[in-house]
Amino acid sequence: MEPILKARGLVKRYGRVTALDRCDFDLYPGEILAVIGDNGAGKSSLIKALSGAIRVDEGSIELDGRPMQFASPLDAREAGIETVYQNLALSPALSIADNMFLGREIRKPGFMGKWLRALDRPAMEQKAREKLTELGLMTIQNIGQAVETLSGGQRQGVAVARAAAFGSKVVIMDEPTAALGVKESRRVLELILDVKRRGLPIVLISHNMPHVFEVADRVHVHRLGRRLCVIDPKRHSMSDAVALMTGAMAPESLNEFA
Repeated sequence: MEPILKARGLVKRYGRVTALDRCDFDLYPGEILAVIGDNGAGKSSLIKALSGAIRVDEGSIELDGRPMQFASPLDAREAGIETVYQNLALSPALSIADNMFLGREIRKPGFMGKWLRALDRPAMEQKAREKLTELGLMTIQNIGQAVETLSGGQRQGVAVARAAAFGSKVVIMDEPTAALGVKESRRVLELILDVKRRGLPIVLISHNMPHVFEVADRVHVHRLGRRLCVIDPKRHSMSDAVALMTGAMAPESLNEFA
């Protein structure tokens, strides 16, 4: 099976600092791939490269077997890669429906939409409600309420629903449970599995090892700016993953290679 998203030999330098050092990456259709690594390992730079937030100095990225060069996150979005950032990138004062369609608002048909740029709010609210219902998030009563009135878990739910609604190929999630309590984290993990069941492959960046080992199909271990190895969470333990991340264990000591 060919990867849906593939990167080879990515290099990114910031002055004398090399954030990505000939880094490789593979995401296969329908899987949840966790990306783990110590602080400063280059995980963020890898994700930014894959989501169009930075341009690499060297290397190649392919989506569905086609070479890609993303000049911006908008390019990646148009290609079908949606990212849920750690800060959620939601606008608190706007409604749930407005946030779902932020940057891709539906205009009214005819003169009102084309020339006066009037928004078709009923259409946006209906589609937002459909997407939230699909992911079991319609505990939110009023689609027109401001995002700032929602709990942390509900906000994360809106961000995930937006990514699932518009991500046609890949969804990237950056630390989706970092600021949440136990109950809200559980709901977000269920959401991630719901998105997977809908056939979308997911890249999950997380420091939370129990969460990673609960939902991931494979675990990409990132160290010193490159992929150290990929492990199977069913065959290896959390302590193995931490030892690999920190350099206490070499991948050669595992019976499985990336």
